[in-house]
Amino acid sequence: MIDPPAAAPEAKADDLSASALLAVARERKAAEDRAAADLLEVAARWADLHPPESIHSAASFTTVGCEREEPIAGPGCPLVAEFCVAEFGAVLGISTLSAKKLIGHALELRHRLPRLWTHVQAGVVPAWRARSVAETTIHTSPSLTVEAAGWVDAQVAAVAARIGPAQLDRLVAETITRFDLAQPDPAADPEDGYLHVDPRHVTVHGQDVHFAGTVRIDAEVDLADSIDLDRALAHGAATQKALGSTESLDARRAKALGDLARTQTALDLFHQSTGSAKSDTISTDTHDRDGLPAARQVVLIAHFDAHTAGDTTVFGPTGQMEHGRRLALLDQIQAWCADSRTEVTVTPVIDLHQQLNTPAYKIPDRIRDHVTLRDRTCVFPWCSRPARACDIDHIIPFDHDAHAEGRPQTGPTQTGNLAALCRTHHRLKTHTTWRYRMIDPGVFEWTSPHSHRYRRDQSGTTRIGEPPD
Repeated sequence: MIDPPAAAPEAKADDLSASALLAVARERKAAEDRAAADLLEVAARWADLHPPESIHSAASFTTVGCEREEPIAGPGCPLVAEFCVAEFGAVLGISTLSAKKLIGHALELRHRLPRLWTHVQAGVVPAWRARSVAETTIHTSPSLTVEAAGWVDAQVAAVAARIGPAQLDRLVAETITRFDLAQPDPAADPEDGYLHVDPRHVTVHGQDVHFAGTVRIDAEVDLADSIDLDRALAHGAATQKALGSTESLDARRAKALGDLARTQTALDLFHQSTGSAKSDTISTDTHDRDGLPAARQVVLIAHFDAHTAGDTTVFGPTGQMEHGRRLALLDQIQAWCADSRTEVTVTPVIDLHQQLNTPAYKIPDRIRDHVTLRDRTCVFPWCSRPARACDIDHIIPFDHDAHAEGRPQTGPTQTGNLAALCRTHHRLKTHTTWRYRMIDPGVFEWTSPHSHRYRRDQSGTTRIGEPPD
């Protein structure tokens, strides 16, 4: 049973002693854990109220790099209607993807990890730790059967309050071997469960940008690949030093990795050494002043605040890259543009206050760019998918028969009637009773099936009032 929240104590923190403050901190942490456990129960009940009408309308995750989809929880858990997830997330102030994970974790715990679920509801195990176990058992490859998940549950339940990620990985690897879930590999050692678990990955932490304009990369690769990569980075760093670089070894290795990322677009710098025969054949073209081709061939769109001081436009020192909404430094952009190997193309500035339109249904590139730059992300509440990866939606649907029947077009293709929606939320708007309207350029008001209302603009999402009973 979900208990109502406890009343706040009358005493203020300033009036409490050290011992009393510790007691309050402990009480607040226990309340937080209780609330998290209750939220898991609510998420599971919400899923119970929304079974899918068919397998095609069941909520699922799209596996990165593949075209297949997987359910939000493991085999043996009930399916959930796809479109119920968005409203649950919107009410909580989280994205649809985060709501999927929450509901999936609740179902995984209740149906496949019942011992762990009981410990969470009893307050023995924090909800966040149980959710980390559920996340692992849901997305293990190969998938855990109901029996295999039950065995993991039995092993974890006794030590769930203190199990770490490494222990959990070893337990899952042992489970895969114990239940013979992996495909047989003649070259694999049957005594080594880790041979059935592929830990390789490369993760670019693009959302965590250092003030110096750098990002962190984590990777786990094959041993042979690691040796080759280390040798390539060492060679690149040594090449830079031989050409006069005074930067540290770490900085030169980082630059060498960037050269590798551009897939051979960085020319062998030793060919540019003075006195070589090739130096006599260097092109004098203005776009190839030093004989090196343009190494960077990507489009970067940066947003900087600017103001005019007399006849001069002054830009702020920091801005935001459109791709990944990463921090951008004006000095860094200027350094990239000053590099002779960087080909700079200046495109016309788009006036986002101008109203663009076309009589056709198909959206031309100039209008698509306008909407993309204005909205920046999907305009659904709390969605952060970049606008360039989204569909452009007619807020009021385009009337395809209006011209033939002599009626005025009620859903014109113009910037005031277009918005960026990711495919998930585009389908949500088309097939459900979610509705939205644009109240100002780039400002949208959404209404959910249960009459919750949200305002979405470039600063984020805010709730509007309270829904009727």
